[in-house]
Amino acid sequence: MKNIRRQVVIAAALLAAAQMSGSALAQAYPSKPITIVVAYPAGGDTDAMARLYAEKLGQRLGQPVVVDNRPGASGTIGTVHVAKAAPDGYTLLLAPNTFAIAQFVLKTNAGSSYDVLGGFTPIVQTSVQPMFVAASQGSGIKDIKTLASQGKRDGLTYASPGSGSPMHILGEMFNKAAGTKLSHIPYKGVAPAVNDLIGGHVPTTFMTWGPIAPYAGGKVNVLAVADAQRSPLAPNVPTLAEQGVKDVEVSAWQGLFGPKGMKPETVKLLNTHLNEILRMPDVVAKMAAFGALPAGGEPARLEKTNAADYNRFGKLIKDLDIRAD
Repeated sequence: MKNIRRQVVIAAALLAAAQMSGSALAQAYPSKPITIVVAYPAGGDTDAMARLYAEKLGQRLGQPVVVDNRPGASGTIGTVHVAKAAPDGYTLLLAPNTFAIAQFVLKTNAGSSYDVLGGFTPIVQTSVQPMFVAASQGSGIKDIKTLASQGKRDGLTYASPGSGSPMHILGEMFNKAAGTKLSHIPYKGVAPAVNDLIGGHVPTTFMTWGPIAPYAGGKVNVLAVADAQRSPLAPNVPTLAEQGVKDVEVSAWQGLFGPKGMKPETVKLLNTHLNEILRMPDVVAKMAAFGALPAGGEPARLEKTNAADYNRFGKLIKDLDIRAD
């Protein structure tokens, strides 16, 4: 009898272990669709790249990956939504570097604020986007020297996708370094700003490559890149420093974040897949069309990049008195 009881106990234990193992396997990540939140309207660069990554990631993970646009308040509405989500890997955020600076230029309240440095789990920096200085063909401005000369007189304006954007910050940095008085005209997004540039309604802009590339050398004169070196996207365009405007370097970036407290193994899985996706030739080609270059690397790279922008631009925004309209 004792042997029988012992065998029953062992069998029960083995059955329980098997059930627990089966349950764990059934719940292995991901076991349901994943959502990538984009805190901006559909149609922009960040949205387009989110959909590109979502398609590739879904194929590799065997689960649908959908993009959820939650625009408003310079990205804070969608960002706060992700900050409050469960840290289970099923709600993620693809954010441009406005993520790091939006709250410096907005009048936020408790419901629209988030912890930039400690409130999220960095997963991977997906891309970098160099920024350019451009002028409409009709303006007659073909180089930085002419822009600086004309910009020292009142009346010349520049377009940006919005107040407090990296493009706005770049414009004000240029004003300070070059001694110009370019007046800022904020638009509600990239498309209307570029449309008014090529239409001759505004003479200059500070912009990423993708939106102006189709018009470069025609309706748009690309004057300079605001980076330490020339961009492989437009290698014939000189840097601002080459043309005498020093210490004006601003670039955009995108990164994938999750809510604070995600499991390391989930972060590792997503990071590994995204790094492999960012090396795919078709992905690299499509990103180039958006004016973006693949970044990749460990989560620490995104964490470091985000913190650097938060600290650097926080000071610049205060010094230059940049505010959202």
